[in-house]
This record gives sequence, structure tokens and C-alpha cells, in this order.
Amino acid sequence: MKCRVLIGIVSALLMMSLVSSAADDGAALYKRKCAGCHGASGEGKPAIKAPPLKGTSFEPAQIVQHITKGEATSKPPHNKGISGLTEDQATAIAEYVKSLK
Repeated sequence: MKCRVLIGIVSALLMMSLVSSAADDGAALYKRKCAGCHGASGEGKPAIKAPPLKGTSFEPAQIVQHITKGEATSKPPHNKGISGLTEDQATAIAEYVKSLK
């Protein structure tokens, strides 16, 4: 019984560290790939028509789609997707964007 509890605790701690690591990665990726246009805090930059991301109503899956696949009506880099990002990296960015308040 004690062994199962210990395994459960260790598993929970490992999962927490992975979630924290993914959030850190999302923040770092956002800073490197997105902040130049959308602002360090997701405030957007109207002068270059980059919309704010802070408080967006988009679901993470929609953000991932926009990052990876792009949209024909968007300006680069979003017209074809941001090159060099994996779906996991895009997911980390999307989760970070959703955390911006």
C-alpha cells in the first residue's frame, strides 16, 4: 500500500514538472517567435496591425491551427504557418497565450 502511494506521489511530481516545463517552453517560444509583433505581454501592436493576444477568446486548438497551418487572409508569417515550429511547440505557445491576462 505504501509503495502505491509513493508511486502516485512521484508520478504527480513528475507530471507537475513536465507541465511547468511545457509552460516555460511556451513562454520562451512566444518570446522568440511571437512577441516581436504581438508584444511581450500579448498587448498587440496596432501600428503594424498585429492584434492583441492577451485575453483572446480563441481556443488553444484554434491558435495551434493558426500557428501551424496559417490562413490565406493573414500576412506573413501566418499566411502559411510559422515555419520551423512543431505541433507540440505550437501547443505550448497556445497554452502560454491562453495564460496571458
